[in-house]
Order: sequence, then structure tokens, then C-alpha cells
Amino acid sequence: EVQLQASGGGVVHTGESLRLSCRASGISLKDYAIGWFRQAPGKEREGVAAHSTWDDAVYIADSVEGRFTISSDIAKNTVFLQMNSLKTEDTAIYYCAAQLLDRGSWFVGARYWNSWGHGTLVTVSS
Repeated sequence: EVQLQASGGGVVHTGESLRLSCRASGISLKDYAIGWFRQAPGKEREGVAAHSTWDDAVYIADSVEGRFTISSDIAKNTVFLQMNSLKTEDTAIYYCAAQLLDRGSWFVGARYWNSWGHGTLVTVSS
């Protein structure tokens, strides 16, 4: 059974940083891409970042480019989302998700992700 546990959310001020963690169990990061999504009140779920250790492919949304980075620790089966220079518009519930690789390929759209963890709330205040 795939389980994803997201953690690291909290309340910060604009310009500060947070690091989110997504610990996966029941799968190997070698076989799955891991993505981070977020959903703010009244808005649709948005893909933020994703990473595959298969080919070290990375996706970063334009809205967080230059501020967020994603990395994976295979030994810990954990994916990290480093969020710097946070803005109030980054306030959302952040979810991590897993997508089984198809011969190394994966897709960014939310509908392609097979398993989802519970979210962690990030609140950025001015």
C-alpha cells in the first residue's frame, strides 16, 4: 500500500523559508515520480513541483520558479520541497503525490498521479 506523509507546514512571514517533507512508504522512489501540489481556498489544485529519480527530471511551476526547489533522498524515501522567499499567495494546503513511472515517463497534470497524501498547511502572512 502506498502511503505518503507530508510534513513541515507552518506559519511564516513573507520572505521567510520553509522546507516540506514527503515521506513515502510502500514504494521506491526509483519507480515513482513524486510531486507537490497546492490548493488555496477557492482555487483549483495547482502543480508546484515534481521530481523523478529515474532521470533526475524536475518540474517547477512558473509561479514558484527561482524560489522553490525539489529534491529526493532515496535512502530516506523522502522528497523535499524547499520554499524560499515565500509570498502571501503561497498560502495553501500542500499535498504530495506519487505517480508510477511508465518506462521512465511521467506527466505533470494532477489526473496522472496515482496516490495522494494528506496535506500540510502553509500560511504566509505579511
